[in-house]
Amino acid sequence: MTISINDKFPTQEIRVLVDGEIKNISSDEYFSGKKIVLVGVPGAFTPTCHLTHLPGYIENIQNFKDKNYSVVFIAVNDPFVMQSWSEASNAGDIDMLADGNCDLTNELGLTMDGSGFGLGNRCKRFAMIVDDGIVQSIDIEEPGAMDVSSAESQLAKI
Repeated sequence: MTISINDKFPTQEIRVLVDGEIKNISSDEYFSGKKIVLVGVPGAFTPTCHLTHLPGYIENIQNFKDKNYSVVFIAVNDPFVMQSWSEASNAGDIDMLADGNCDLTNELGLTMDGSGFGLGNRCKRFAMIVDDGIVQSIDIEEPGAMDVSSAESQLAKI
């Protein structure tokens, strides 16, 4: 079942790279007391994600900050790939979360089957507004689309 508005964000370990080392952080701790726009993408460096989706958030990051929101991207990739994507994209103000085993994506009910493209299970493209661990909104894209999860669409909601 897909996570819904007013649901508590599930408790999972989130993996981030800190000083070159993988660090596990509880999602409860990570989302506590914060306003976050969580953006799910099928994969780092994939064409739409890399050339269109992430750049829109990079260009608008100050607008999110001005509204007291952090932007966080999540993909079914390892922490090293997510860090490399951040560095290659100059996305330093956007946190990159790794869901290498697809555990959190499965828990959210947002898994897509990308095996037809040799990608295995991946994250659907979505944007979710989470306030202090509670889902305020969720916008899931249809396959091949990138409209409702764009930076501009999410800025209009907050």
